[in-house]
Amino acid sequence: MAELVYNEQGRLLFTEEMRQEYTILIPNMLPIHFTMLERIFNNHGYKVKLLTSMGRKVIDEGLENVHNDTCYPALLCIGQFMDALKSGEYDINKTALMMIQTGGGCRASNYIHLIRKALKRCGMDQVPVISLNLAGLEKNPGFKLTPNMLAQFITGICYADLIMLLANQVRPYENNKGDADRLINKWIDRLVEIKFSYTAFDRISAQIVNDFKKIPYTPDPDKIKVGIVGEIFIKYSPLGNNELQKFLESEGCEVCCPGLIDFLIFMGDHQVVETRLYHTKYKKYIASSAVKGFFKMMQNKIIKAVAGTRFRPPARFEETKKNVIPFLSPANKMGEGWLLTAEMVELVESGISNIVCAQPFGCLPNHIVGKGMIRKIRAVHPQANIVAIDYDPGATKVNQENRIKLMLSSAKAHSGK
Repeated sequence: MAELVYNEQGRLLFTEEMRQEYTILIPNMLPIHFTMLERIFNNHGYKVKLLTSMGRKVIDEGLENVHNDTCYPALLCIGQFMDALKSGEYDINKTALMMIQTGGGCRASNYIHLIRKALKRCGMDQVPVISLNLAGLEKNPGFKLTPNMLAQFITGICYADLIMLLANQVRPYENNKGDADRLINKWIDRLVEIKFSYTAFDRISAQIVNDFKKIPYTPDPDKIKVGIVGEIFIKYSPLGNNELQKFLESEGCEVCCPGLIDFLIFMGDHQVVETRLYHTKYKKYIASSAVKGFFKMMQNKIIKAVAGTRFRPPARFEETKKNVIPFLSPANKMGEGWLLTAEMVELVESGISNIVCAQPFGCLPNHIVGKGMIRKIRAVHPQANIVAIDYDPGATKVNQENRIKLMLSSAKAHSGK
């Protein structure tokens, strides 16, 4: 067993010795993106395991170890960690946990402290918790984000966004069930092999699009398209939204879910907006402008790869931002901020008027810029058929699905299908 080392503040550190011996557990938010994340870590000498546990036991573990006033995504992540540690599958003396820490105004910045509190409560405080962040919030001698790793993560996100975009438009129409998912796995393996090459992004993207074009499919103009928006974890995570995408596809729908790149551009953009409004933080302004510019460039590359095919490209960020101006100020940055409202407006204006807005318990910004904006959106776009679905420990899957079915019934009635 590795020697436990603490810093001056009493925080347990993840040491170089631990890196050689320990398995690092990470919660799953975006299945494609985080599978790539897992593979990149493992290729760089870490032993990372992506958690995929589901069900009531995860929620119950969260309720046991987190105050019930804490936001639902935190409860789920901590519940998933504690469920894994208690499963007997891992040696808790050789296991570490990793959590993304943004450093922003969201309570997500405090997840890492809640995890440590839960570990101590369960007598597992020998388990180190690693903060995955770019803000220098916490450092560990045994964990470093090298420039090479970071480059692969960033490029991997862009590839994953493209694959998710294409798979969502193929899966509901494929003649042989499972073709799209098999192609996802094939390309994850291929991208790991070529180390998520940035220089070959245009060429590789074209190959990915071409492969998805080759999947045998049967067009169905009557299939209902449904957008998914909401708080970032609940919007993407099958654990968080009770496998919402799988349910919608089982109901004969095509799911349209905005990619992660928009959120990353948004993160850079709100620092740019803040500097322009308040004339502060110029150093962050320069860095944020660079982040925003890079991901806008990558988004344009994806749009170019999809252009001229049967696939629907993502909307350009600046168009999405422009469309939200009549509804909300770009100064609204907490949580998903104005972007959540913008995604709903963009979906409706692009002809996808049926939308599920995923609302987790305890996420105040999400309720304001999500559920709170639905009435105004409907006033401007009467065709908007938006349902806000609450996700919390007491909400039943049956009730959630029944409310979505009512939304789909309304969609079918208005379309005459």
